[in-house]
Amino acid sequence: MSGQDHLIDAEETERFSVVGLIRRYRTPLTALVTLAIFCFVAFAIDRLTDEVRYDDVVQALADTSVLSILLAILFTGLSFVALAFYDFNAIEYVGAKLRFPQVAVTAFSAYAVGNTAGFGPLSGGAIRYRAYSRLGMSPEDIGRVIAFVTLSFGLGLACVAAIALLVIADQIGPLVGISSFWLRIIAIAILGVFGLLLVAGRGGRAVSVGPVTVRLPDSRTWSRQFLVSALDIAASATVLYVLLPPTAIGWPVFLAIYSIAVGLGVLSHVPAGLGVFETIIIASLGSSVNIDAVLGSLVLYRLIYNVLPLLVAVVAVSAAELRRFASHPLAAEIRRIGVRLMPQLLSAFALLLGVMLIFSSVTPTPDENLEILATFLPLPVVESAHFFASVMGLALVVAARGIGQRLDGAWWVSITASAAALALSIIKAIALVEAIFLGILIFGLFINRKRFRRRASLIAQPLTASWLLALAVICIGAFVILLFVYRDVDYTNALWWDFDFSDEAPRGLRAVLGITLLSLATAIFALLRPATVRPAIATQEDLDRAVDIVRKQRFADANLVRMGDKSIMFSEKGDAFIMYGRQGRSWIALFDPVGERAAFPDLVWQFVEAARAAGCRAVFYQISPVLLPYCADAGLRAFKLGELAVADLSTFEMKGGKWANLRQTASRAQRDGLDFEVIPPEGVPAVMDALKEVSDAWLADHNAKEKGFSLGAFDPEYLSSQPIGVLKREGRIVAFANILVTDAKDEGTIDLMRFSPDAPKGSMDFLFVRIMEYLREEGFAHFNLGMAPLSGMSKRETAPVWDRIGSTVFEHGERFYNFKGLRAFKSKFHPQWQPRYLAVSGGGNPVIALMDATFLIGGGLKGVVKK
Repeated sequence: MSGQDHLIDAEETERFSVVGLIRRYRTPLTALVTLAIFCFVAFAIDRLTDEVRYDDVVQALADTSVLSILLAILFTGLSFVALAFYDFNAIEYVGAKLRFPQVAVTAFSAYAVGNTAGFGPLSGGAIRYRAYSRLGMSPEDIGRVIAFVTLSFGLGLACVAAIALLVIADQIGPLVGISSFWLRIIAIAILGVFGLLLVAGRGGRAVSVGPVTVRLPDSRTWSRQFLVSALDIAASATVLYVLLPPTAIGWPVFLAIYSIAVGLGVLSHVPAGLGVFETIIIASLGSSVNIDAVLGSLVLYRLIYNVLPLLVAVVAVSAAELRRFASHPLAAEIRRIGVRLMPQLLSAFALLLGVMLIFSSVTPTPDENLEILATFLPLPVVESAHFFASVMGLALVVAARGIGQRLDGAWWVSITASAAALALSIIKAIALVEAIFLGILIFGLFINRKRFRRRASLIAQPLTASWLLALAVICIGAFVILLFVYRDVDYTNALWWDFDFSDEAPRGLRAVLGITLLSLATAIFALLRPATVRPAIATQEDLDRAVDIVRKQRFADANLVRMGDKSIMFSEKGDAFIMYGRQGRSWIALFDPVGERAAFPDLVWQFVEAARAAGCRAVFYQISPVLLPYCADAGLRAFKLGELAVADLSTFEMKGGKWANLRQTASRAQRDGLDFEVIPPEGVPAVMDALKEVSDAWLADHNAKEKGFSLGAFDPEYLSSQPIGVLKREGRIVAFANILVTDAKDEGTIDLMRFSPDAPKGSMDFLFVRIMEYLREEGFAHFNLGMAPLSGMSKRETAPVWDRIGSTVFEHGERFYNFKGLRAFKSKFHPQWQPRYLAVSGGGNPVIALMDATFLIGGGLKGVVKK
């Protein structure tokens, strides 16, 4: 059996093994586990609140003093100031330079969204990526900032909880059912690990754990970040503490309980820790405070700490768009960053209001409001308004994802649903708070209408596992609230048909059933939609259109579309395109889009969505920094691939000391009898046989096969489309390279370069020199020497793991590929080095994406194994 067969067998075994199945379906499995945790938590809350009644909770809310609410708002502000310093310290740690207002606006928005939504599509990390990339930070530095913030929050939370446990273990023990001795042992162990990290990383030293090496912050950074974490956690805990009624539990004890509840909420992966956080708080405080009062305080806490900051962020960024405020320096700063943040803020706000409408459909209307409605409106109108308001809430939840993707269809759905819900909220219950919030959403959507220009069908957007999980959590949450509110109402089948102003349990029951059925239908539609077929290779008509676009733009590499081995996706106006191929579960786009730059944002989204619809990951291969902001907007993560060498032809004179070696090589080649000639496209067919002879000899000598995708192959039609530079010896062609150019005459490059085994030494250098001289004389500004893989990867200890692995392979991987030699060859021409990236959608693994690209270039696994 061949080595290739062993590889295939191993691949098949892995695919159908338990581990392989878990890896393959880890995203939906994680969603199912999270849903199971939420169901368990919902059951626990139902049992813990068995003696509590809804009216008691409402009364507890009413009894909360204005002073307590104002104090909670004050401490919320302090907490968010501390959260801004998380980002500011992280940015300073990675060596970037941003002004504090820029960081504060971004951090505030990121935490406002992250604390409210709590799951991937609306994560704070995506907010940071969009904002900081616009402010000039590299993808590597943004990734390090996100890692720093996440790690520092986790460590800070653990340390604060451990210190609190160490001091007040005697009070905590009875609350959680664990002896104070073991609580102190746990606290000492946590602090011991933290102490070891401080000692191991003193002075910013690196710590290695297996293959991963991380440079830990120095003592000053640790100390500063710990103070920030302590302030954040203390302030956020105090928000809830001041809302609670007087209790025998002191603030230090509560701080430990709060830290544990937050930590478990984060670990549960339930959106915003909903239910998990509340269960820990209720279980811990239930014996010391009335549970109805605790529930009321938790509701207020969620409104003040989660909803209020998001509301402030939406209003602030929307107000900054108004001309009369735009002249203020802070408004100008907010506007600059708001271009990136507003879709995500509105998306989170729409999701929040959708949930609010659904949950309000299962809670009773105040009696005085019902009396007013009964005076002016017939019962069928109120019943219909109650039901359809919850349906509008579900529409906002579904549209929220499209809002984050800037779809014009999602904008129209959100505007329509919000306006309808605003009217219905008055008709169903005179719900003024709901109406005000919906009015703010409508205001934000109208002010930012220009952000939503992507013409795409909302129905065509596939719902991911995270969004299906969110729908399930919302439906289960609504059902749990219904059971809690009407726990004294005995269920009978007659409830479904009871219609009366005073009978609110049947009204809530019908609303929950309707929302559940509609959510289920949405999920089934998303899961059972037929997958898009494998992308077809471009037709001749597509190729002709693409070549017309290529001729008018400046990047010579775009001529690879002429190979005809790739699929082509055109922009809506047909003025730009993406060339791509499919390998495994990856749709791989080659280079930046080609054509009008204004079409790039929508074209990137179009490609990402088409890949998702086909059940695949979207990958952009060898893209420039220009495309990174658009990739970030579409939720892609970028990883550095290497550097592209571009020589300035205006300074290419072959004079002076730095060009001495190349001059000597050129002189020696001329002494060896080499002559250079450029054959125009119309003259190439006449020498095709001679070129094929050289190509076949080169392939045989190198034991290689033709490549594809990002490299050209020996194809007569492809070679005849552009000029060919040849080297002749005694009239016979011994080397050639096809020269890729466009009518813009900005850049020229070469693709296919082949040499006869008997070509004189130095022929490659001589061919490059002569082609560069030819292009300079033709008026071209630059010469693209191609990419040096893994070149320029960061070697700093703070660099991402991807960069450190890449730099290690570059230094020690000569056995497998001539990384250093390739860069050294290109360096002889004194080029400018420009970074190139791999961008992968969602949480896609860059290694798998890079392997798929390698297989696509090499012609599959067989091609790679056999060269």
